[in-house]
Amino acid sequence: PEHSSARLERFLQLCAENNLQVTQPSTPAQLFHVLRRQVKSELRKPLVVMTPKSLLRHKACVSSLEDLTRGAFRAVLPDPAPAAKTERLLLCSGKVYYELDAERAARKDAATSIVRIEQFYPFDGEGLAKAYAALGSPKKVVWVQDEPRNMGGWSFVSELIESTLGVRPTYAGRDAAASPAVGSLSVHKIEQADVIRQAFGA
Repeated sequence: PEHSSARLERFLQLCAENNLQVTQPSTPAQLFHVLRRQVKSELRKPLVVMTPKSLLRHKACVSSLEDLTRGAFRAVLPDPAPAAKTERLLLCSGKVYYELDAERAARKDAATSIVRIEQFYPFDGEGLAKAYAALGSPKKVVWVQDEPRNMGGWSFVSELIESTLGVRPTYAGRDAAASPAVGSLSVHKIEQADVIRQAFGA
């Protein structure tokens, strides 16, 4: 049923010995800076950029002119509005961030922070550890993804997150599946709502 899946997990299976760059930028500035970094780099290794069409028209997916003209690509994006005291840390990549952020606002959740992994490989453990420490090193860490459990980033990042933070992350997402999509919009929406509920422990 899915006609346009880029199959992130297959690229990640190829990653070793610093051979590839696999990214999933979630803002226009991040996309601009990762492409600029590639062009400006003296040593260009293959760059894989995973970007869904939906972010082209997402009202929350915006960057300021200053974001574009200053700074650089960040492999880990800290929460722009972190909880005063973080009890649950959601780690994610890509467009699911916007759904999580909207749900957090709807729930008036004041104990959850969301950190985005913008680059899967090379994995920025130092950047993640820094973002984690800044949030008070919460004990509850959840990896959230759109894809089925046997696809996407989970199997690649779960051990990296645990070795970096010293906390075993839990999984919030779809069950393992043979197909990357269910082929029914109504079923997809039900599953997606369940993914978001899982992320917040509901």
